Amino acid sequence: MPVTTSDIALAERLADVAGAAIRPRFRAEHGAEAKDDLSPVTLADREAEEAMRRLIIAERPMDGIIGEEYGEREGSSGRIWVLDPIDGTRAFIAGRPIFGTLIALIEEGWPLLGVIDQPIARERWLGVAGRPTLFNGKPARTGICRDLKGAILGTTSPALFDDSQLHAFEHLDAAVMSTTLGGDCYNYGCVASGWMDVVVEAGLKLHDFAALVPVVEGAGGRMCDWQGDPLHAGSSGEVIAAGDPARIDDILEALACRGH
Repeated sequence: MPVTTSDIALAERLADVAGAAIRPRFRAEHGAEAKDDLSPVTLADREAEEAMRRLIIAERPMDGIIGEEYGEREGSSGRIWVLDPIDGTRAFIAGRPIFGTLIALIEEGWPLLGVIDQPIARERWLGVAGRPTLFNGKPARTGICRDLKGAILGTTSPALFDDSQLHAFEHLDAAVMSTTLGGDCYNYGCVASGWMDVVVEAGLKLHDFAALVPVVEGAGGRMCDWQGDPLHAGSSGEVIAAGDPARIDDILEALACRGH
C-alpha cells in the first residue's frame, strides 16, 4: 500500500508532538537514568514516545507500533510505525542539539516513510519512497563524491564497534579525507543534504535505522548493510549511508578487510 498524504501528515504531527515533549526538558531537568543495557534514558525520551503512541492509537488503531522505550504493540493493518523518540540521548543529556526524533512507517519489513526531526534547531528531513526528500519543506540532495580520499565520513563512536568491525572501520577511516565523531541520526540528515558523504555504523536496531532509509535514498543517496544488501526489518544493524551511490563499492571494499 503506497504512502498517502494522510500518512505524511500524521508523521509530521508525530514529530510535532515529540518535539513539544522534548524541548522543555533540553538543558533542563531531564531525569536521566541508565536502562538495563546501561544506555541512558530520560523523561524526555519517555514523554515523547508516550505522546507519539497516543496519537497513533487515536488516529490509526489498526497499525502496529515498535518504540525504543515501550516496545511493540501489535496491529492488524500490516503497517508498523517505528519510533525512536531521542536518537542520541547522550547528546541530549550533554546539551548538544545533534540528536533527533526518528519516525518510520514500514510495511512487510520495508521502510516506506521516514522522518528525522531535530526539535531544538527545528530542522526536519522527510523521506517517502518514490518521492524527493524534503528538508524543512524544500528538496534535499546528496552531494557528489568523486573518490573516498575527498570524502567526509561520520560515525557516532568507534566504541560501538566490535573488534573486527573496528578493524574494518579503521581501513575506511584511513581512506577518507576526514572523519567526524558523534551525531547519531543527525549525520544521516547531513548526508541527505550533501554536507557529509558517508556514515558507517554497527549495532543499530530497527528503530535506529528504519527512518533513515527513505530520507537518504529520496535525496539521491543509498543505504545498505556491510554486504551491500538493502536495509529491512531483519537487517543485522551494520549500516552504510553513502550520499553518492557510486562510492558504495569503494566503501564495501574498505570494510571487507575486517580481521585481516
